[in-house]
Formats: sequence, C-alpha cells, structure tokens
Amino acid sequence: MGLTITKEQIAELPVEKFNGKIVVIDHEEEVDSALRYLSSQPALGFDTETKPAFKRGQVHKVALLQLATEEVCFLFRLNRIGYPDGLEGLMVNPDIRKIGLSLRDDFAAIHKRSASKPENFIDLQVFVDKFGIEDNSLQKIYAILFGRKISKSQRLSNWEAPQLTPAQQSYAAIDAWACLRIYNHLTNKKR
Repeated sequence: MGLTITKEQIAELPVEKFNGKIVVIDHEEEVDSALRYLSSQPALGFDTETKPAFKRGQVHKVALLQLATEEVCFLFRLNRIGYPDGLEGLMVNPDIRKIGLSLRDDFAAIHKRSASKPENFIDLQVFVDKFGIEDNSLQKIYAILFGRKISKSQRLSNWEAPQLTPAQQSYAAIDAWACLRIYNHLTNKKR
C-alpha cells in the first residue's frame, strides 16, 4: 500500500514557513551575482508562476521563475527582466540538477520565452513513485514527508504586480524550496 494523505488530514497540519532569505531579482544588473551563487550549487529547487487568466483565450507569459537552495530563494521577475542569457544558460546546464513538480507546464511556459530545452530536471511527480508515495501534488508529498502543509492561498494572485507582496514572495519561495527539500530528504542529501 502506497503512502497517501487526505485534504482533511492536511488541513490539520501546521503551516510550513520558509525561514531562508528571499531575493527578488527585478533589475537585469542583479542577475549575474544571483547566477554566480546558484551555479555553484549541485541541485536547485525550481518553480514558475504565471498571472492567472480569467478570460477564455487569454494567455500570459511566465512572470516569475524561482530557484532555491536550502537557504536562499531567488525570484526572477521575468515580466520585468525578460529571460536573460545567463538564466537560460543555467536552465540548460547539464551539471546542475533542478528539481520541480509538474514540469511539463513550467517548460511550456518557458518555451514561450526561449526555444532552448531545459536540461537535468527531475520531476517529483515521477520521482516520488519509487518511494511508495502515491500522491503527486506538492502539498500532499510535503505533508506526507514532513507533517506540515504548504499554503496555496497566493496561487491565483497577480504575479505581474508592480511589487510582489511579502505573502506572494513567501509562497513562491516555499514552492521552489519545498521541491529541493523533498528531493534532498528522499535521497538523503543533507547539506
């Protein structure tokens, strides 16, 4: 029997918080120093956010790309800085493992900004199967492994807003960081 959890069980759990540093990158000149740090890491948590579309046929480009270590999460505001070559280079770097969830959607969103194919990505939806985890949403996987819930309250917020609120920043950071934390926990890669 595989590991599973109900929404009711998750509702009873304490809410997870990311206690690391969150760095918002909304000017191109901030990109290189962030990439220098991220490029020195063996593995990164990854996620994207796109402004929700509430009208049929309305489509938005990915607005935010998150890359996290255990200690720091960088929020790249692509709606402000575009998709810089250095960031694209990191995404296609085969030496740095990137861990995300439901990557097909993220890759489709990124493909609207770049034709390059992202490399060395691990999709947790597939990865957790071999550990007997049947649920494949980030919230459920995280709750099963750590007994804490990830709040989804900011998911449908405006990711193209002039300023990201502290709640948006926290939500975005947790999603990327949680992916890395799950991967490190399952592979026992404690740093």
